[in-house]
Order: sequence, then structure tokens, then C-alpha cells
Amino acid sequence: MVSVYFLDSSALVKRYVAETGSVWIQAIVASKARNKLIIARLTWVEVLSAFARRQREGSFAPADAAKAIRSFRYDLDHQYRVVELSRAVVEAAGQLVGKHPLRASDAIQLASALQVLPAFASVKTVSLVFLSGDDRLIAAAQAEGLNAENPNQHQ
Repeated sequence: MVSVYFLDSSALVKRYVAETGSVWIQAIVASKARNKLIIARLTWVEVLSAFARRQREGSFAPADAAKAIRSFRYDLDHQYRVVELSRAVVEAAGQLVGKHPLRASDAIQLASALQVLPAFASVKTVSLVFLSGDDRLIAAAQAEGLNAENPNQHQ
């Protein structure tokens, strides 16, 4: 069975910054795992924002931030499949904020995942898992029919 993971920013940051759930995320994104990894286009900005915030707060040295950005850029160009911020994604996100208590960026993440879901729905040997460190977003994803997990529940 092929596993496909949609990682929102809160899950993906764990690949580059050591925190709860990082080891679990590292196992998922490892090349030898051969998982398909999907992110929303918005994730680039959100992850860079997380790095910058950590640097401002003093928990991330400038050299570590620069290294993380280089690694993220490489992975973005070579490993991740990116869901573009299309009109369909924006329209779906607009509907999601009316149905669930989501921030705009979280609605875009969820709408991006839902955009790719039909491509995998008919293939029995593929499972799509939505990953987020936000319990509210996890609940919304599950309500929308996605298999969703919070990396914070894993060591």
C-alpha cells in the first residue's frame, strides 16, 4: 500500500525543528519510506514565518534558521507535491470557514487537501492522511471525511 500524506505547516515544521512529534514526522518523510508528500502552496510562507518567529524569540539560531530554509527549499523543489492556491481552493476554503471554526490559513490547508482527495479516493492501494498539529483543524478534516492525525500525539 502506498501512503500519501498531506502535511499542513504545523506538521511540516517538525521536519526542520526538533519538537514533539519530530521523530514521527522524520520517519514519514524519510526517502526510504517512499511516501508521497503533499503540501499547500501557502505552506512555504507559513513555515518561513515559523522559522522567523523562533529566531526572533531566540530558540532558533540564525545559522540554524538559514540551514532549515535551505533544506526546506530543496525538499520543496524535489520531494513535495504542491497544491496551488487556485480559485477552486479559495472557494472551498471560504465554504469551510462557514462550516468549521477555522482560521483562514487553516481553511486553505484543508481545502488544498480536499482538492487532491478525489485523485486517491478510487485507488484501494493508496491511503491519504492529513497531518496537522492543530486539534481544531484535525476535527474539521475528519468531519470532511479525511483520515487525519496529529503528530503531537506521537513521540
